[in-house]
Amino acid sequence: MKRTVTKVFSHIVLFSSILFLVMGGFLNQPVHAAGFSISNSGAGFESAYIEWSPVNHAERYNVYVKPSNAPDSQYEQIDSELIREYKSFWRADALGLAAGNYVMKIDALLANGSKVSTVSKTLSVKEHDRSGFAFAKDSPYGTGSGAYNEDGTLKGEAQVIYVTSETARTVRHDVIVNGSGDTETGVGIGEIMSLRKKGYDKTPLAIRFIGKITDEDMEGQLNSNGYLEVKGKSSYSESNITLEGIGEDTYAYGWGILVRYSGNVEIRNLGVALFPDDAISLDTANVNVWVHNNDLFYGTAGSDSDQAKGDGSTDLKKGTTYITLSYNHYWDSGKSSLSGLSESEEYFVTYHHNWFDHSDSRHPRVRVGSVHVYNNYFDGISKYGVGVTTGSSAFVESNYFRHAKNPMMSSLQGTDSLGSGTFSDEDGGMIKAHNNRITDAASLIYANSNAGTDPANKKSFDAYLAASRDETVPSTYKTLVGGTTYNNFDTKKDIGVNVTDIDELNNVEKFVTSGAGRLNSGDFTWEFNDAVDDHSYKLNTELMEKIKNYKTNLVSVGGNSIEVPTESEPDPEPNPTEPATGEKVHNFTADGKASEFFTIEGNLSNSKGTIHYKGLTLTDCLKIESATRIGFTTTETSTLTLVFNTEDGKGINIDGASYPITNGTVTVTLDPGTHLITKDDVANLFYVELNN
Repeated sequence: MKRTVTKVFSHIVLFSSILFLVMGGFLNQPVHAAGFSISNSGAGFESAYIEWSPVNHAERYNVYVKPSNAPDSQYEQIDSELIREYKSFWRADALGLAAGNYVMKIDALLANGSKVSTVSKTLSVKEHDRSGFAFAKDSPYGTGSGAYNEDGTLKGEAQVIYVTSETARTVRHDVIVNGSGDTETGVGIGEIMSLRKKGYDKTPLAIRFIGKITDEDMEGQLNSNGYLEVKGKSSYSESNITLEGIGEDTYAYGWGILVRYSGNVEIRNLGVALFPDDAISLDTANVNVWVHNNDLFYGTAGSDSDQAKGDGSTDLKKGTTYITLSYNHYWDSGKSSLSGLSESEEYFVTYHHNWFDHSDSRHPRVRVGSVHVYNNYFDGISKYGVGVTTGSSAFVESNYFRHAKNPMMSSLQGTDSLGSGTFSDEDGGMIKAHNNRITDAASLIYANSNAGTDPANKKSFDAYLAASRDETVPSTYKTLVGGTTYNNFDTKKDIGVNVTDIDELNNVEKFVTSGAGRLNSGDFTWEFNDAVDDHSYKLNTELMEKIKNYKTNLVSVGGNSIEVPTESEPDPEPNPTEPATGEKVHNFTADGKASEFFTIEGNLSNSKGTIHYKGLTLTDCLKIESATRIGFTTTETSTLTLVFNTEDGKGINIDGASYPITNGTVTVTLDPGTHLITKDDVANLFYVELNN
């Protein structure tokens, strides 16, 4: 009998120990659960991403990234906005990664308070190709990386704001507005950019766009012509701004981007469609601007007969200089890129690794400036490739012209002088060509070689064919109209390109078609019919219909899931709810420090990130510092909930006792009486909720 009792007692002790472990903390530890399915993961340029199937009973997700060989203590949590829900999966993107190997970890926080986790395979991140005039050593700022360092990481003092279809008009950000350092809160991305125009705030700023954002979503944020303005106070003002899309499906849909008087600006990873005039316009006195890895679709039709596809896709003019346009995908653009409009002085531009995909003309069309064009893929060009006028000089090397009707042209001579003239009535410009692959050209006349479609013509030619890239063009070769000689800029100054930056000609098509456009070529697919589209410069009505009918698959933004309205249904009318009887809430985004119930002392900030709670997007917080005080009085037993974006392991002081922050929240039961919240650790408090 004694032995039986002892055995039963031992079983009870063992069961109690197991129960204690489960209830006392085991459920709060990471578990690599079966069924937590990573469906896709990968790395892009200075970014990595992970996709997974929804986890049953998950209330929120946190995602982390670290170098693959670093200890787990080096995991860094990514911003909640970088976590998005799609119709059948979730996705998170980690940005600002230097080249190297990384892993990403997902924590799914379940309704019962437990957590399940999984870790990605090793993800190999590559660096962006920072070359061309935007990165020339003798340029004013020496870089076009905007808010980022040259290794792809965010600058230490950089600020980040997120813009979605829901927040474009409500996002808040403090901007320095005078020489004393005073700040003003801009509400809406348009007002934020308008405050930056004052020129006092040069803090690096990364503006991250998420999902399809329409001109209706941007109501009140655009100028009268339908552009989001990035504008400095005066010519070539230091801006330090990056505008970037997140993931593969960000669109500026129905609006364009205008950059003016700005220096050190980066625009990347955006799909721009149905824009009003130009997709991206670098208009007037800009310097060190880098436009790369964008998808440029049709714009809205203009009034002229040659504007059925919109006007310019990427135009730059009026003193804009030291520019790099690279790895962009032009989808049947009518006028791909105007370079120069009313210039009187030399300026410098680089075009490299762009995919001119069945576009018609202006790849680019150059006036006055010195332009380097290399490693681009001219894929079925119905009118002309590179065109030069007005005394400009272009160095065109190591490009692949596949079925480009007229690969290179100079105004009023060579190919342009045949027939009635197809290009321009301005004075001519000069092209130095080297090591290009050209197939199925209709006309190409070299000044010094019979390698074109016609015999060499020293007086009336399209380009001079150089035997080596460092060859200088003799001054005996001049334009037929204007008498311009090639200025040999490429052998005289830093062009921001080393010989090792030039890809081998046989690799151009592969590298460009795999690397141009948004991450992983974006989410928009279309296959051109070369037999028709190589020759046609008419608008492709089926392509236009697909662009017009594009609908996002994005469901929500943020690890806490903020819904994106379904496009086929009108937005519901607002129906705000007041706190129930006995409930007190304080939302620092909506209310600041003003409250009839809580007494609040301390400093507010809107630069500490964004969180989502109970369907709210919270962008403003109270900084928990030594001077912070929140006082209030309850008349009955109450439950206090505080919502932070602070990592686990830190705490908050309530009535003299320390309470740990877990999964971004603290929940405490309070007796009736007077209560005081003060600092335990530095933290950011976004929301307070008190229920009786």
